[in-house]
Amino acid sequence: MKQLIRKYNVPGPRYTSYPTVPYWDSGTFSADLWQQSLIKSFAESNDKDGISLYIHLPFCESLCTFCACHKRITKQHSVERPYLEAVIKEWEMYVGLLGKKPVLTELHLGGGTPTFFSAANLKLLIEAIFSKAIIGNRPEFSFEGHPNNTTKEHLQTLYNLGFKRVSFGVQDYGPKVQKTIHRIQPFENVKAVTLAARATGYESISHDLIFGLPFQTWNSMSETIEKTKSLKPDRIAFYSYAHVPWIKGVGQRGFDENDLPTPDQKRELYEKGKELLSTLGYIEIGMDHFALPTDSLYKSMENKTIHRNFMGYSSSSTQLMIGLGMSAISDSWYAFAQNEKSTEEYIKKVNEGKIPVVRGHVLNNEDLVVRRHILNLMCLLETSWKDEKMQLAEKNAIIVRLLEMENDGLIMLNDCHLKVTEKGRTFVRNIAMAFDLRMIRHQPESRIFSMTI
Repeated sequence: MKQLIRKYNVPGPRYTSYPTVPYWDSGTFSADLWQQSLIKSFAESNDKDGISLYIHLPFCESLCTFCACHKRITKQHSVERPYLEAVIKEWEMYVGLLGKKPVLTELHLGGGTPTFFSAANLKLLIEAIFSKAIIGNRPEFSFEGHPNNTTKEHLQTLYNLGFKRVSFGVQDYGPKVQKTIHRIQPFENVKAVTLAARATGYESISHDLIFGLPFQTWNSMSETIEKTKSLKPDRIAFYSYAHVPWIKGVGQRGFDENDLPTPDQKRELYEKGKELLSTLGYIEIGMDHFALPTDSLYKSMENKTIHRNFMGYSSSSTQLMIGLGMSAISDSWYAFAQNEKSTEEYIKKVNEGKIPVVRGHVLNNEDLVVRRHILNLMCLLETSWKDEKMQLAEKNAIIVRLLEMENDGLIMLNDCHLKVTEKGRTFVRNIAMAFDLRMIRHQPESRIFSMTI
């Protein structure tokens, strides 16, 4: 395994989309083309599947130096209402464009720190969203909560509005690690908010853990997992720390790269962590995720309805996802669109009556086929080109790129089907890269992705 890690530990995308953001062709993108693709997708899928809605709430009171999200650091809570008013206006513009109330199947509040906002303001936001939507039969509403500031009022207010899933960012309980990444939250805080969520009635509670953080050792990682065990969350996201200071700037330069575990040490954290999670009854889902057999994410994997998009893995699959808020990304299946990354520019554009997209990508026929193959790999760990709709002109070249992975025991391959082996799960990003025709044709001149291991 160490030899394979050294061989395959290269920069690569995480494939929350295809094409990946650095390969979007924004030169041929326009707001009009995005809106056309949105209307087309809505007409095709709303009555059957409904839509997903992601709302980006970017404010945080302090900077976590491991974080690669788009955020705004402030302690001034006067920013809440003007921002939410802009989000509501953006939603109203989308509903007007669609021509009727959409069926809301999935809703996720991400950040930033959604629980930076008061419970009252979150209620105002969600009620405004609901007033322009039809709630689906089995909706899945979720939010990300900071253990230090998620109150019982937050939990009860959102639960009363239909939220049944919550995710808490834990990362690591080691004091030295927490101090270095500027994310200090005692186990007692996480325990209190997890138990409060369970008592409120939340059906799925998730904890986010990260391996590969500065000064992280197996001792601190195993202690973190053992403490997590005592709370038995329904899901665990076990992420690899993506060190990309050349993209994220000062936030990820708060420590020396020499403080990070070596690639071998980092993979040991993952392999041992995965083994320990398995002994606790968690089952690995796709990439980076684990769930108890009672959780809807596991059940969606079993019945092959699991989906992956910019919100991560989801147990519900919709063709159309609308992203609201600063930097939010929307996905019509046929096109991607990203909003203004500056809070001020986002609010300004919305108040001018404009849908605030600034860049995106319209997928061509080849993109759509490659996207389906990569999505199959990331969700189901297999894909097939037996169906005529899954054929690619460069199929033979893709197979040639996969042969070495087959020889290394990472995949099982025949003329029309690929299946990732248990050994190959670790390298699913590398396997997906064999299909990434845009990256293969235009290799980056500088490093733009984190390491795959």
